[in-house]
Amino acid sequence: MEASPSASVPALPPHGEGAAGDRAIQQALDTAWPADLDPVDERHLLTVGRALLRADATGVGRDQWPNYFADSQHGVAPAFAMARFRIQAAIARQDGARDRAVVHLVWAGTDRGGTHTDGRITDLHFTRTNPTNKEGKPAWIPQSRI
Repeated sequence: MEASPSASVPALPPHGEGAAGDRAIQQALDTAWPADLDPVDERHLLTVGRALLRADATGVGRDQWPNYFADSQHGVAPAFAMARFRIQAAIARQDGARDRAVVHLVWAGTDRGGTHTDGRITDLHFTRTNPTNKEGKPAWIPQSRI
């Protein structure tokens, strides 16, 4: 007898589906990793994670994170143009402790050579600092890529 896929696991779209498949990817991430962060922290981490990945892939906005990109080679052209880059899905979850988080991102892009790939996966790790801002709220700091 042939095993049937579980009804609770969303089917992933085929590669090359385009933006039409992004919702299924998001649903698969949400199902695979149930939320475990405060909703405010989760929203903040998703916003920062998306911006950080976009800066890394396209070069746009790297100046917002000088420490994160300090070891980057200056003058190296980014691999992806903003117009040919999109984040397909993202979730933020705890990373082993309350003061650590990981943002899982699935993205697509066309590189400078014209090769398009989707379903790329990037995990960005963050740690929470002690309250240091005016509101007395903790900040989430991206960790080095090394």
